[in-house]
Amino acid sequence: MIAEIGHFALIAAFVLAAVQMSFPLYGAHRGDIGLMDLAKTTALAQFALVLLSFAALVNAFVTSDFSVLNVIQNSHSDKPLLYKISGAWGNHEGSLLLWVLILTLFGAMVASFGRNLPPQLRARTLAIQGMIAFGFIAFMLFTSNPFERVLVPPANGQGLNPLLQDPGLAFHPPFLYFGYVGLSISFSFAVAALIEGKVDAAWARWVRPWTLAAWCGLSVGIGLGSWWAYYELGWGGFWFWDPVENASFIPWLFATALLHSAIVVEKRDALKSWTILLAILAFSMSLLGTFLVRSGVLTSVHAFATDPERGVFILLLLVIAIGGSLTLFAIRAPSLQPGGLFRPISREGGLLLNNLFLSVAALTVLLGTLYPLFLDVLEAGKVSVGPPYFNATFGPLMVPILAAMVVGPLLSWKRGDILSALSTLWFAGTVALAAIAITLIYSGVDGILPAIGVGAAAWIIIGSCMELAERVKLFQSSAADTWRRLRQTPRSVYGMTIAHLGVGVLLAGVIGTTAFKTESVQNMKIGQSVAVSNYTFTLDNVVSLQGPNYVAERAVFVITEGDSLIASVNAERRRYPVEQDMTTEAGIHTTWLADLYAVIGEGSRSAGWTTRLYKNPLTPWIWFGTIIMAIGGLVSLSDRRLRIGAPSNSRKKAVSSRPIPAGAQ
Repeated sequence: MIAEIGHFALIAAFVLAAVQMSFPLYGAHRGDIGLMDLAKTTALAQFALVLLSFAALVNAFVTSDFSVLNVIQNSHSDKPLLYKISGAWGNHEGSLLLWVLILTLFGAMVASFGRNLPPQLRARTLAIQGMIAFGFIAFMLFTSNPFERVLVPPANGQGLNPLLQDPGLAFHPPFLYFGYVGLSISFSFAVAALIEGKVDAAWARWVRPWTLAAWCGLSVGIGLGSWWAYYELGWGGFWFWDPVENASFIPWLFATALLHSAIVVEKRDALKSWTILLAILAFSMSLLGTFLVRSGVLTSVHAFATDPERGVFILLLLVIAIGGSLTLFAIRAPSLQPGGLFRPISREGGLLLNNLFLSVAALTVLLGTLYPLFLDVLEAGKVSVGPPYFNATFGPLMVPILAAMVVGPLLSWKRGDILSALSTLWFAGTVALAAIAITLIYSGVDGILPAIGVGAAAWIIIGSCMELAERVKLFQSSAADTWRRLRQTPRSVYGMTIAHLGVGVLLAGVIGTTAFKTESVQNMKIGQSVAVSNYTFTLDNVVSLQGPNYVAERAVFVITEGDSLIASVNAERRRYPVEQDMTTEAGIHTTWLADLYAVIGEGSRSAGWTTRLYKNPLTPWIWFGTIIMAIGGLVSLSDRRLRIGAPSNSRKKAVSSRPIPAGAQ
C-alpha cells in the first residue's frame, strides 16, 4: 500500500508540474499576481509530494518489500541497513527519483526564500523549473517507474552491486546530484531573464547563491567519488578520466566559470550575455551527463541503465531543453545591453581570462569524452581516449587560470596595474621558485614539469594569503586598523581566499601522487617483505572472515621504516555470494604527507598472493583541498549581501500593491 501511495504522489507531482510550468508563465506575461503566486504554491506542494514518494521508496528498501521490482533487483534482506537505504538511489529508477527530489527541493527553496525576487522573475523561474520537473517525472512514470510491482514476490532479492556497497558511494550520489541538479536553478534564472530581456546586477546577485550552493555540492560529490575510486577499486589512483567522471567534471568547470562571470555582472554590469550562456551550458552539461549515464551508450562502473529506449526519451528531453534555451539565447541575447567597458588588464579582464580558459578546458574534456562515441555511431571504428590525451590538453589550459587566480584579485576594476600586482606578490613568487628548486633537487632533472606544478601550488597558496594580507594592510598599518579591516571584510572575500587555498592544496596533492608515486607489484608469501621507497611492507598473515553479506580474505601488512614500526594495515578481497561478484578494499595508512597503500589479489598459502604496494606522496592533500574549497564556498554563501538583490520588503509591498499592466515585462 505504501508503494502505491508513493506512485500516486508521483502522479500528483506530475500534474502539479504541468500547472507550474503553464499558468504562472501566462500570469507573468499578463501581469496577473494571482497566477504568478500559483508558482510558489505548486513548487512547495510538488516538493512535498516528491518527498513523500521518495520516502515510500526508501521504506520499501528498508522493509525489504520484494513485491516491488526495484527492491528485488537492488536489495537483499541480509544487506546492512545503510546499504538498504542507499540502495534506494543506487539504481536507475531510484536515482532518477532522487534527481527529481533535489530538483523540486531547489524550486521549493526559491519559492520560500525568494521573497525579495520580483514577482514576474520568480514566476518565470519557477515555471521553467516546473518544465524540467514535468519532463523528468514523465520519464519516470512512462519508462522508469520505481514502484512497479510483481505478481509473485520472491523470497529474497538479487542484491546491490557490491561496488556500491560502500559508505563513499552511499553519500556520493546525494551530494553529486545536489550540485548536478542545483544548476537547474541557474538555468531557470537565465531563461527567465532572456524571456524578460533584462539582466542586471540584482539578477547576478540572485543567481550567485544558488550557483554557489550547487558548486559546493558538486565539489563534495566529485571528491567523494574520487575518494571511493581510490580506496575501493584498488588501482592506487584517484582519477582515470572515465567518461562518467568527466560527465560530472564538465558541469563543475562551467559552474566555476559562471560564478566568476556573475561577479562581473554584479560589480560592473558587463559580460551579461556570456553569463547567461554559461548558466545554460552548465545545466546543459548536467543533462548531457544524465543522458550518458542512463542511455546505455557508456559502459562504466558508474553507469546505471543500458536500455536504448530510455536513452531516446532522455535524448528528446536533452534536445528540447538545450535546443530551446540556446535558440532563445540566440534570439534575445543581442538585445541585452553590453554594460560597462574595461581594459584587458583589469579585474574584469582577469575574470574573463579565467572564464575563457575554463570553458575551453570543459569543451576539451567534452570532446575527448564524446569523440569515441561519435566514431562508434558512424561505424568508423572503436578508439579509446584516455589519460594521455586529457593530461596533454587539459593540463596546459590550467596554467593561465592558476596564474590569474592569484594576480586577478589584486587588479583594480576597469583598469588595473599588473606590475603593481606582481610586485605585491614578490614573496609568493620567491616561495614558488624555492619550491621548484627543492623539487628538482629531490626528483632530478626529469622532474621539471612536476616541479613547476609544485611551484604553482605554492604560488596559489601563498599568493592567496598575500592578497588577503594586502586587503587588510597587514604589517602596513596599525594593528587596530588591520583588525578593523578584518572585521569589515565581506565573508565572500574570505570564502574566495579559502577556496583558492583549497585549489592550491589540491594541486599539490595531484602533482605529488601522480609524479612521485612509488609502486611495487609482486607475488608475496606470508612473512615476505618488500621495500617501497623508504618503507618496508611485510605480509604478516592472511585470514578468512565472514562479513554481514560477504566472505573475505584479509591480508595484514606490517609497515616499518628502518627499525621503527609505522603501522599495520588490512587489505581485503571480498566475495559477495548473492551478487556473485568480487571487490577489493585497500589497506591505507596516511601520514598526512603520504599514503602507504596495500592491495591483495588472487592467491593461496602455497603459491602466495599477488600484491600491489604504493607510496603515494601528498595524496591526502587532494581530499583536504576539496574540503577546503567546499568550506570556502559555504563561507561565501553565508555573506548576507548574497541574500540582498532586490528592494526592501516595504518597497516591494508598495510596488506589488499597484496593478501590473497587461503584457508588462
